[in-house]
Amino acid sequence: MTLADLSPLANHLWQSTLCAIVAWLLTLTLRKNRAAVRYWIWLAASAKFLIPFALLAGVGSQLAWRTAPATAQPRFSFVMDEISRPFVFSAPAARLVGERSPSDVFPAILLGVWLFGFAIASVSWFRLWLYIRAVQRAATQLSLNLPIRAMSSPARLEPGVFGIRKPVLLLPEGITERLTPSQLEAVLTHELCHVRRRDNLTATIHMVVEAIFWFHPLTWWIRERLVEERERACDEEVLRVVSEPEIYAQGILNVCRFYLASPLTSVSGITGADLKKRIEKILAHHTGGNLDLGRKLLLATAGMLVVAGPILAGLLNVPQSQAQSRGRDTANREFDAVSVKRYLPKGPISEGCDSPSDPVMLALVGCTLKDLVDLAYGLKSYQAQAKGPAWIETDRYVIQARSATPATETEMMRMLQPVLAARFHLIVHWEARQAPVYILEAANSGLKLQPASNTNRCGVVNVRQGTLKSDCLSLDDFAEALQEFVIKDRPVINRTAINKEGQYKFDLAYSLGDDLAAGPSIFSALPDQLGLTLKPGKAPVRTLVIDHAQRPEPN
Repeated sequence: MTLADLSPLANHLWQSTLCAIVAWLLTLTLRKNRAAVRYWIWLAASAKFLIPFALLAGVGSQLAWRTAPATAQPRFSFVMDEISRPFVFSAPAARLVGERSPSDVFPAILLGVWLFGFAIASVSWFRLWLYIRAVQRAATQLSLNLPIRAMSSPARLEPGVFGIRKPVLLLPEGITERLTPSQLEAVLTHELCHVRRRDNLTATIHMVVEAIFWFHPLTWWIRERLVEERERACDEEVLRVVSEPEIYAQGILNVCRFYLASPLTSVSGITGADLKKRIEKILAHHTGGNLDLGRKLLLATAGMLVVAGPILAGLLNVPQSQAQSRGRDTANREFDAVSVKRYLPKGPISEGCDSPSDPVMLALVGCTLKDLVDLAYGLKSYQAQAKGPAWIETDRYVIQARSATPATETEMMRMLQPVLAARFHLIVHWEARQAPVYILEAANSGLKLQPASNTNRCGVVNVRQGTLKSDCLSLDDFAEALQEFVIKDRPVINRTAINKEGQYKFDLAYSLGDDLAAGPSIFSALPDQLGLTLKPGKAPVRTLVIDHAQRPEPN
């Protein structure tokens, strides 16, 4: 685990925090309405901790993949004399963080602290459950003609409902003698309200949230709001049935006088929340108003934004080329037949890895495993694999694979990955390693960039002998183009601190080698022609590491 692995969690936490703030604002707006509405708002804020927006965005991206047209055009294209191919921009190397790094001790410490807190919370809830279970076993049956089983317990506790699937009403011994029939009826009506609302189930959901996110103070604050609104919601239900609120209030006070103990979170009781405020609202016969049309629309809009917003974002943010590729991969995930053999020619073994292929047949001749990994994962020279046995650079193989349906070269290389995993038992991972890079900065003489001349051709780059031209590129894209077609041996990172959204025209002429008579080097051409410089530096570079590999068995 690295700090990069914590990034999704950090995003999820601030998104959940924002949802909790929105829930608080909504409950303030609806403070004169029924408590049941506010309760469900707080429960939604609690459940948000269990549902990352990334999950909803993933649903949207799946919908985009399913509905994308098969002829979607890539966003960027590059024209070269030798070859025409799409230019797919990857994230700048400075922003790439590996999945594993030996020096990342801090995330491991955080994980240990979280596990410790999670264990304490889980043990605490489990001990509470065992206690209530023991109380229930020691209780005796009561005949009260209720829709659920009622039991009398010798333990000093308030009336409450225990259990989710088959709830049981636990009453303290002697309660029928200490409360008048009217008071007892009101208290029982309150408890049956908890059963109808399935409050124990929703309380358990929030207990899970608290156990997982015990470190987040909002989860504890939300619990207090849930208990408060849960009890008020049942109070309002009782007041709709009881004609004299004083009887109900007196019943609650008598329960507190004779039986009040520490409230149990996992049990829906009678004395939860702020007792003084509850009694005041009961005596005022406050039952909360129904939602008018405006507040209904407000809740509906908030719900749509929270649920449909991330789905829509995932739907809109999937690149068309990715959707197209996904559509083809769905029908062409694996090769129909694969053959892997040692390359043993009659004459001397020639260097290189020949790949005469067609849309349904992949033929790789004389390739080392290192060559195959480079091809399968599309590695640049600066992403060379680390570790691995020595034979991966010496033993050569012939791989022939047939696809059931036509596939592009890129798709075939992707399909080669599971072949390497199955036949060579290849296990790899990505990690960020400090490596040489070139940093693109503004020259001291000042920028000499011109605004984009044709925004309809953004992303199109023409690369010919010693020239690189484009009518419309951002500086991030220009840095990628330099790395792809000019520098090649190391990443180029844009650190010009210029508007990321800005689009510019580029017309760069440079020499291809050491022959300065053919033109200035790229390092001289950039400041003279564009007001930019390339400076050597170091930054994290995404590198593929081979964890395990073994020679394949003969077919």
